[in-house]
Amino acid sequence: IMAARLDYLREIGCDGVDPDNVDGYSNQHGFTNPPLTATDQLRYNRWLAQEAHKRGLGIGLKNSLMLIPELVADFDWAINESCYLYSECDRLTPFVSQGKPVLHIEYEYPTQTFCSYTTALGLHSQRKDKKLTAWRESCQ
Repeated sequence: IMAARLDYLREIGCDGVDPDNVDGYSNQHGFTNPPLTATDQLRYNRWLAQEAHKRGLGIGLKNSLMLIPELVADFDWAINESCYLYSECDRLTPFVSQGKPVLHIEYEYPTQTFCSYTTALGLHSQRKDKKLTAWRESCQ
């Protein structure tokens, strides 16, 4: 299923892909026999990155902060929602250290609250509304 979706994205001219929910092992998922583990998740995420790259697509790691140390080499950028809200923006710095962009979105706070902090970390931050309309207020 996912390989076909990646094929389709390439066919329609996309440059990259932003897969969501790539940290399913850490959520209530209903898989108990056997349970979905962090090892399973790492294997799947690496497979997904390899398949995207085979098709000439870039790929971002969305949220999934606990797996960043193991996956930073496999992904081209990171995307994060609400790291300031949850006091976890510093976990994204391995991407910055490797010269890879980190795209960051906050929904709850005005830019004056988080921009100086996230910009100092090297994140490209903006505020969006929860309905994800075209409106945005960027830090840079």
